[in-house]
Amino acid sequence: MEIKSTNFGFTKSGEEVTKYTLYNDNDCSVSILNYGGIINNIMVPDKDGNIENVVLGFDTFKEYEEKSPFFGSLVGRVAGRISNASFEIDGTTYNLAANNNGNTLHGGLKGFDKVIWNVTGIVKKDSVSLYLNYISEDGEEGFPGTLDVNVTYTFNNNNELEIYYSGKTDKKTIVNMTNHSYFNLSGNGKRDVLEQYLHINADKYGLVDTEIIPIGVADVDGTAFDFREIKLVGSDIKNDEVQLKNAGGYDHPFMLNDDGNISAAMYDEKSGRYMEVVTDQKAVVFYACNQMEAGMKLASNMVTKKHIALCLETQYYPDAINQDCFDSNILSPEDTYKAYTKYSFKIK
Repeated sequence: MEIKSTNFGFTKSGEEVTKYTLYNDNDCSVSILNYGGIINNIMVPDKDGNIENVVLGFDTFKEYEEKSPFFGSLVGRVAGRISNASFEIDGTTYNLAANNNGNTLHGGLKGFDKVIWNVTGIVKKDSVSLYLNYISEDGEEGFPGTLDVNVTYTFNNNNELEIYYSGKTDKKTIVNMTNHSYFNLSGNGKRDVLEQYLHINADKYGLVDTEIIPIGVADVDGTAFDFREIKLVGSDIKNDEVQLKNAGGYDHPFMLNDDGNISAAMYDEKSGRYMEVVTDQKAVVFYACNQMEAGMKLASNMVTKKHIALCLETQYYPDAINQDCFDSNILSPEDTYKAYTKYSFKIK
């Protein structure tokens, strides 16, 4: 187990960007940037032992700063969209940056994905970790309260990547963090994800309007959104359903069943790679890269196109502060924000 750090460039304001690579004893690794807590790559084997990258990322920092669609980043304070770029706590209205069709997306203009985090490495016998800290000041991007947030990435000899989130505030606020990695288990993007299998342990999913704002909850039974039995991502994506049309494909929250089973799983039959997702969060947003810009050159000789990867964003219910169909998630000073997700990479 070891951590290696290298310079990955400088921000436009002159801050140094460092890439930290966490190696386990299986010659597998995860690389993470101090900028945005970005997962730059995840290198794991296929059934023949070939170690390849299974997430999208760039070779240079300039590309992340100028054109990244949140590749691998830590998203906060609030993942997803906040409708009308505003919310209310105890009678006070907080106005945010309207950076997505009049709504706030992924924390605003400069969310947690665009800041430099303080990083500490921790090497143990069977695991290696990066401990990241960032203090978001009161009023940053319009959010109330000074938020002291910590994120720990841990990679172990079972090829498991764990992400622990925690945060404390000095004023009532809202927090809903996630990691925005784009997964493709074929290895180096050989095939799009329509040919890969997906399971989501959810009996219900969130309905959205054409701006991807939640408008209700429905049963998955009898719809294209039923992933309770593992099936090809592309099997129903072109069905004539209003919800698929609203989002141009899958870009929906799934209300995870609290039954002790895995939250989600992904499988690529040709490579044999299988990924399990376990989380303590209420939902996972499944995004199938419906709007991905074509032709961007990525690391590992990948090139972007529609459905080149998929996201499984574990989080609390999106826009919960503004939606009657979800319980709100206000964080008070006497409480601690906590969240946990584990991605396990296996061969099947």
